[in-house]
Amino acid sequence: MTEPATVRLAVLIDADNVSSSHAAALLGELARYAVPTVKRAYGDWTTQQLSGWKGELARHAIQPVQQFANTVGKNSTDSALIIDAMDLLYAGNLDAFALVSSDSDFTRLATRLRESGKTVYGLGQRKTPASLQSACDKFIFLEVLRDEEETTGDAVGRDVDDDSLPDLRTILEAAVRSTAQDDGWAPLGAVGTYLGKAHASFDPRHYGFPRLSALAGAQDYLDLDHPEGGQPRVRLRPRRPARKRSAPQAKG
Repeated sequence: MTEPATVRLAVLIDADNVSSSHAAALLGELARYAVPTVKRAYGDWTTQQLSGWKGELARHAIQPVQQFANTVGKNSTDSALIIDAMDLLYAGNLDAFALVSSDSDFTRLATRLRESGKTVYGLGQRKTPASLQSACDKFIFLEVLRDEEETTGDAVGRDVDDDSLPDLRTILEAAVRSTAQDDGWAPLGAVGTYLGKAHASFDPRHYGFPRLSALAGAQDYLDLDHPEGGQPRVRLRPRRPARKRSAPQAKG
C-alpha cells in the first residue's frame, strides 16, 4: 500500500513581531498540516527584546537569521524573510509555507507563493490586517492557540465579542446552502471545506468549540445528523409554521 506523500513545509517567523511564548503552540498546530522541514526565525538577535526566543530556538531546532536594524524606519527583517522565501520557492523542494507575523507587508509574498501553487498558512494576532488573512489559504490566530493550551479537555462554547470575526450564523447558513444536496442535507466535511475557502481565518476554536461538529450541533438553527455507517451531515433547521389563531366563537 502506497503511503501518502509528505507535505514539506517552511516555517518563517518574524521574531521581531511574534512573542516566543507562541513557539511551541504554533509549531504543534502546523504539524497537523505538514512536516516543518525548514524552520527559521528572523530578527536582530543582539537586542534584549529577542532574549526570550533564544531558549525556544534550541528547543525546537529553529535556525536564527540575524538582521541588524541599521536604518530607523526600515524593517530589514521583513526584507530578509521575503528574500529567503523566494529562494526557497525557486529551490522547488517545498510544498507549503507558514508565515508567522501580523505584518501586512507580507501580503504580497503570500499572494506570490500561492500564485506559484504553494499552500500558505498564516499565523498572527487577531489585529492582523484582513489583507494578509485573505492572502493565505488558512490563517490561524495565535491567541486561539494560547487559549487552547490553557484549557484542559474539550472547549465549551463561549460568548464571542470580537468584531474581527465574521457573523457566525451568516457564514454557517451560507456554507450549508452552498453545499446542500437535493434533500437539503450538506456533508459536514463539505461545509468545512467551503468555510475554509471562503474565510481563510475560520476556525471553530474562535467561537469556543474544538471541532466543527460541536460548533454546528450547538446552533439552534441547524440540525446535525450522524447516519449509521455514514459521514456527519447538517441542514438548516426547518422553520415551524406559525400557529393559526382560532376565530372567536360567536355568543348565542
